[in-house]
Amino acid sequence: MENKEEIWRKMVEGEVYDATHPELLKKLEETRELLWEFNNLRPSDKKELRALLCRLLGSHGECFQINQPFRCDYGENIHIGENFFANFNLTVLDEAEVRIGDNCFIGPNVSIYTACHPLDSENRNKALEWAEPVTIGHNVWIGGSVTICPGVTIGDNVVIGAGSTVTKDIPSDVVAAGNPAKIIKRL
Repeated sequence: MENKEEIWRKMVEGEVYDATHPELLKKLEETRELLWEFNNLRPSDKKELRALLCRLLGSHGECFQINQPFRCDYGENIHIGENFFANFNLTVLDEAEVRIGDNCFIGPNVSIYTACHPLDSENRNKALEWAEPVTIGHNVWIGGSVTICPGVTIGDNVVIGAGSTVTKDIPSDVVAAGNPAKIIKRL
């Protein structure tokens, strides 16, 4: 069986890996415990909320806020820039890195996915997965109930309309919306 470092490397570098590896399951449970603490704190306990987020996230700017509830798989693969705000119910499946730039605002019920699953049921039933990173540039506003799929890059100065599903890269300086999201206006 692969050791902890090898299975982690395979996961974050986009290689096929066993999602039921004991080391990954242990880390998922540890993250869920921290998330339970975060999501069950009083909103007025700002100091402890921030401390828990600092323990969860891979990196962050000085000024950031994530409203409760928040969910993620590992946390340490999430990197947020300065002046970041996420509204209620942000979900990040961070098997690969999720990098979000400065001055980004995320509406409620947004989901960001990096985990990928085989199309054929035989391999899917073996819990084989791979992950593709997500990158979101600076000065991005993501409307409520948006889903961002694995491997997507969103450029700088972008607005993603509410309810959109982002399946392909979005260039800088545009408004994109729809399912799948398409450019509807250049800024």
